[in-house]
Amino acid sequence: MNIDELKNTWNEDIVEETPEISIEQRNKLNLPLEKIRKNMRVEFWWVIGIFVFAFLVCSVCRPFKLQLYITVLIASMLIVTVFFFSKFFKLYNEISNPAPKTYDSLKDLVMQLNLNKQYYLSYYISFAPFLVCEILIVLEFIPWPKPLSELKIAVILIGSVIIGLFLLYLAGKFWFHRYYGRYIQHIENLLEELK
Repeated sequence: MNIDELKNTWNEDIVEETPEISIEQRNKLNLPLEKIRKNMRVEFWWVIGIFVFAFLVCSVCRPFKLQLYITVLIASMLIVTVFFFSKFFKLYNEISNPAPKTYDSLKDLVMQLNLNKQYYLSYYISFAPFLVCEILIVLEFIPWPKPLSELKIAVILIGSVIIGLFLLYLAGKFWFHRYYGRYIQHIENLLEELK
């Protein structure tokens, strides 16, 4: 095969373009994206309110040792929250742009939403060590009518951790599905329609 034939063959190949999303489909996409953005804003302000309230409560705790432990615990929780919310903020900025115009950009958006789903569940699971610390602080500082045996302390600690982790996981799954998951499912369905 000479070079002219190769050029002709190259020019004859039809390059497949990425299919565009119609205006009607973009309008269908805007509603779930707007709901996700709205829920992200509301959740952000709730979290700020919760941390402000937590630090205010912490400021009135006595004795000083209890106040110190709780302050350090809440500050650590704040650091973890800031890390995860920086990831969520990046997604918020990306979905604040106009709706994707091509199939590939919609596919990329769905991938980012699913990645953030994993971040979201990781955010809830990351509170497991804080749960353990809170239980330890409660066991240490609550005045019991009679001292607890080591076995009772171990049972309370292990039972609380198991139940607490289970409830954290369920709360995270429920919260995500209620405020984000169903909208992501709507977007995934739209993606399936476009195939």
